[in-house]
Amino acid sequence: MPSEHTIAALRAFVEARDWDQFHSPENLAKSIAIEASELLECYQWTSTPDQTRVEEELADVVTYCIHLANKLGVDLDEIVMRKLDSTAKKYPVELAKGRMTKYTELHAEDGV
Repeated sequence: MPSEHTIAALRAFVEARDWDQFHSPENLAKSIAIEASELLECYQWTSTPDQTRVEEELADVVTYCIHLANKLGVDLDEIVMRKLDSTAKKYPVELAKGRMTKYTELHAEDGV
């Protein structure tokens, strides 16, 4: 998760430019999707993209995620850990290890 130092730097950056007025949850969610597409574009025609560009696009995705979490008043560590717990229940190690089967099929195969 991003450090408090990083979060504070992002908040200060936005504040100095008076950009918070543009950071509605809707706009931030759109920006996450747009930047994620740009990250994916790095891999469009190659499995070995330019590392610097990948890092820049990944930073953009993470930055907008941090801004959205801040706007929504949620703690990133808390929501990630809650989702990890939920996902662990869907994908128990004994059924999922080494497999990329969707959880609905995993449980169907196991008779659950």
